[in-house]
Amino acid sequence: MISKDLISLFFEAAFIRRWNDHVSPVILTELDKQAHKVLIAYVLAKFEQSQRQQPIQWLNLIEGAMFEFLHRVTLTDIKPQVFHRMMRQKGAQLNAWVIEKLTPSMENDHSKLFERFKNYFTQSSNAIEKKILQASHYLATQWEFKLLYPYNQFKNTIEKTREEIEDQIEDHMDLLGVQKILLGKKTARLIGFCGELRFQKRWNMSPQLPETSVLGHMLIVAMLAYLCALEIDADSKRQIDMYYGGFFHDLPEVLTRDIISPVKTSVEGLKDIIADMENAMLEDQIMPLIPPGWQEEILYYIHLKDVLQKDCDTKPLDSKIIEVCDHFAAYIEAVVSYKHGITSRHLEDARKKLYYKYRKMVIGNIQIGKMFEYFS
Repeated sequence: MISKDLISLFFEAAFIRRWNDHVSPVILTELDKQAHKVLIAYVLAKFEQSQRQQPIQWLNLIEGAMFEFLHRVTLTDIKPQVFHRMMRQKGAQLNAWVIEKLTPSMENDHSKLFERFKNYFTQSSNAIEKKILQASHYLATQWEFKLLYPYNQFKNTIEKTREEIEDQIEDHMDLLGVQKILLGKKTARLIGFCGELRFQKRWNMSPQLPETSVLGHMLIVAMLAYLCALEIDADSKRQIDMYYGGFFHDLPEVLTRDIISPVKTSVEGLKDIIADMENAMLEDQIMPLIPPGWQEEILYYIHLKDVLQKDCDTKPLDSKIIEVCDHFAAYIEAVVSYKHGITSRHLEDARKKLYYKYRKMVIGNIQIGKMFEYFS
């Protein structure tokens, strides 16, 4: 059974504000940063795999991203420069403390995953996946910093911060994808385009606490789908597909914005019209930024959630689980806001409808209803 505490940790990242000692034109959260990091890591890994024939262990990349996410959230809002210095000087002690803190959330319900988590932070590794994640971390940080830089010229340390970030990225210049991004051409535009999903807030017609972005929501769905894949003992390909199917499912919203389900279903045929429009805009604006060899895979991930009744390589069961995780993430967003005293008719309707829709559902050996009961 997926741990309630682990699910709660995923959502806590939406409360952690980054750069909170800088003037910022927008609120930048740890959840959004981690989601952007996952996107960049996918791009870097695809370049290494497709153009350098470097074998990529995709499950190691997926789990490494999740482990680093949990590590950062557990250590909460430590200033990056302080965090990295602490890790250099007291990394073993900090890792041991994080492992101890996460033991109640993971040891019983996710014992095998927890063993891999502990190994990740206690065993040294020169794996390409770890280097990709490090580079992705610094590139996502640099993307944020470029937003903040014009507003923080008065800070005595601003140039030092810029130099530190650039130095860290230079250490990863041997990765082809890093070189591509720093060219400032198509790959950089892809990263920037997708990064705009950080600005698109969910529940646009409602107040919400914490505010969640489309990009942050995508990461939550991906991690939930991956945990479900482990629960049903899916093979490695299905685990990868379910994770990235969950992650990329809302990518078209960078073009159309977050059109809520009641609007999509309010007029007969409107949902199909929106889907056709999304596909056309994807083909026109996003696909030209993606190397041709990856385009089919990304389109597959984008549409995987909608393949519920079709005979394809991935079973409809997996597509249904991604859909459930999408709805479960929306349910938790509404519940968390409600518990903090911020709600609306739209949030309340969603909270109740989703709960009653799923409260008795079981898929394979996944007790979907119990997951919803956790937060009822």
